[in-house]
Amino acid sequence: MAYVPFLAEMHNRTRRDYLERVVRFDKAECAARAKQWGHDYWDGERQYGFGGYHYDGRWLPLARRIAGHYGLKAGDSVLDVGCGKAFLLYELTRAVPGLKVAGLDISGYALEQAREEVKPFLHEGSATSLPFAEGSFELVLSITTLHNLPIFELQQAVREIQRVGRRDRWIAVESWRNEREKANLLYWQLTCETFFTPEAWVWWYGQCGYTGDWDFIFFE
Repeated sequence: MAYVPFLAEMHNRTRRDYLERVVRFDKAECAARAKQWGHDYWDGERQYGFGGYHYDGRWLPLARRIAGHYGLKAGDSVLDVGCGKAFLLYELTRAVPGLKVAGLDISGYALEQAREEVKPFLHEGSATSLPFAEGSFELVLSITTLHNLPIFELQQAVREIQRVGRRDRWIAVESWRNEREKANLLYWQLTCETFFTPEAWVWWYGQCGYTGDWDFIFFE
């Protein structure tokens, strides 16, 4: 297992008003709507989630970094657990022509908004029960998804990622390193159920038998 920090540059491009989300809006009501994983979360007003999540090519540099780091080549297979609108999967097919991709997400709305090129390879479902055989993929990704699971489902989801991976795995979650980042995360998040420090996440991965890599995003 290793810390592989792919996400920080992309994450830090966005400016966030942490206090606005708890002062100006009814945070509990916003969170309840976000957890429906529908239009409001993806393409509604910013207080409910992304505030409009559309394809703009921003994932291509990350796709190239992932492909280079893990040595992906034509014929290899990649699974994204919690793929959302599957923009990263689409960019991976651009970065590595001939790559086989699959994605799973709990949001039927998000999957409907995916690019047509990857729609046939997407599945609606839960990270706790992946509909794939053991060792199906050279690389299994999960980006800012697993922290949305309650602790009693998290272990099963990590074990599923371990099970269907054949070679490499990479999980990225939200985390905090100090009290300021913890407060900002609590102010900003809408869907998190599990809150760990990086050290606690790594410990938990070990308890689940996970042998892959990890990454974190922090709300500085």
